[in-house]
Amino acid sequence: MLCLKDSTLQLNRPSYADTHQRTSSEDIKALRLITAIKTPYLPDGRFDLEAYDSLVNMQIINGAEGVIVGGTTGEGHLMSWDEHIMLIGHTVNCFGSSIKVIGNTGSNSTREAIHASEQGFAVGMHAALHINPYYGKTSLAGLVSHFDSVLSMGPTIIYNVPSRTGQDIPPSVIHSVARHANLAGVKECVGNDRVQHYTDKGIVVWSGNDDQCHDARWGHGANGVISVTSNLIPGLMHELMFRGKNSALNSKIMPLIDWLFEEPNPIGLNTALAQLGVVRPVFRLPYIPLPRPKRVEFVNMVRKIGRENFVGEGDVRVLDDDEFILVARY
Repeated sequence: MLCLKDSTLQLNRPSYADTHQRTSSEDIKALRLITAIKTPYLPDGRFDLEAYDSLVNMQIINGAEGVIVGGTTGEGHLMSWDEHIMLIGHTVNCFGSSIKVIGNTGSNSTREAIHASEQGFAVGMHAALHINPYYGKTSLAGLVSHFDSVLSMGPTIIYNVPSRTGQDIPPSVIHSVARHANLAGVKECVGNDRVQHYTDKGIVVWSGNDDQCHDARWGHGANGVISVTSNLIPGLMHELMFRGKNSALNSKIMPLIDWLFEEPNPIGLNTALAQLGVVRPVFRLPYIPLPRPKRVEFVNMVRKIGRENFVGEGDVRVLDDDEFILVARY
């Protein structure tokens, strides 16, 4: 597998088996900043592993403690399972000694979720991210049975995002599985009242909403955040999660967060990273770049927040429409 040849973070990489054996749900509970990492592409739509390695390396350097591989942000839903498991294994092989690798192996099919998790843990991932069954929704008792089945595989974060699944995971379901030794915690997108409910009960929670994560962390007891914005400004997101309440910094980056989510994630992120020059401007359809006025807005925001706070080293620029490559067959 290809890894960044100039990275000092790749020394003494553990074997897949050693990585898995020493990771427990308690290890995952200790994490504060987890980045839902972007998957970059070559012009033909294949993974750009060199760019990917650079992105992960920048997360490690700036203090991220974990990455979600193949999540919504990483476009796992646009991958074959072969691609998905390969990318998880590649991430473990290259970075597993420096950052926790959490594979998105959830599915609306329990059978598929179990099989993908078996494969993910076999290639060394430290934990799994599991969503509730979407589209073909089940009952609340069915949710408990689904999560009980996947929790037996290894350390697990349950992900609640009703805006995408069409179904809330209510507290009654989480309470039913909360005593399982493999439950690390919940990525919660319903809001900070729900975060507070869980933290009052001693259940670990990560905010799934970047615009609420500062208050979740410092006002409602959240462990931290599973973040999209940290793909762009990992150092500032680290500061937001580790250095105490900082309303000024939170307000400073809020226009960027709002911009990122004006269209469904990861459209804004993909556009931003391309304009920062750290990934090729290649989109797997159905995602397309933001329109030019929004691309101009991003460049202006980078300059206002400070280019030095963003990933990459080159100048940010507004890309023209004809510079983007849209790939339908991949």
